[in-house]
Amino acid sequence: MATQDLTAAKFEETIADNDIVLVDFWASWCGPCRSFAPTFAAVSDKHPDVVFAKVDTEAEQQLAAAAQIRSIPTLMAFKKGTLVFNQAGALPAAALEDLVQQVKDLDIEAALAEQNAADKPDQV
Repeated sequence: MATQDLTAAKFEETIADNDIVLVDFWASWCGPCRSFAPTFAAVSDKHPDVVFAKVDTEAEQQLAAAAQIRSIPTLMAFKKGTLVFNQAGALPAAALEDLVQQVKDLDIEAALAEQNAADKPDQV
């Protein structure tokens, strides 16, 4: 599947309506962003079951601010609507492939249950 452009109007819907979504926050003036784009596109072709979306931080400044983007490129991964990865910097193809596989393999329900248990103090 080819990458798709993501706007503020479609962001929440895209995250909620898809099992796995990877979002690349980028800008046309950013050299590392331009270098990462072909890698992001190539990996997207190998995973048609994953949504690979791009957010132009210049065109979508409010969305970038809401996502607390401080550096670009920034890559976020969501599984079943939950943010599971958030990192600035371009990844090499092998690392991006590994990330996609880790997100696919992640048991999000178990991870959320474990997090909820850790957040609650022990009751006596």
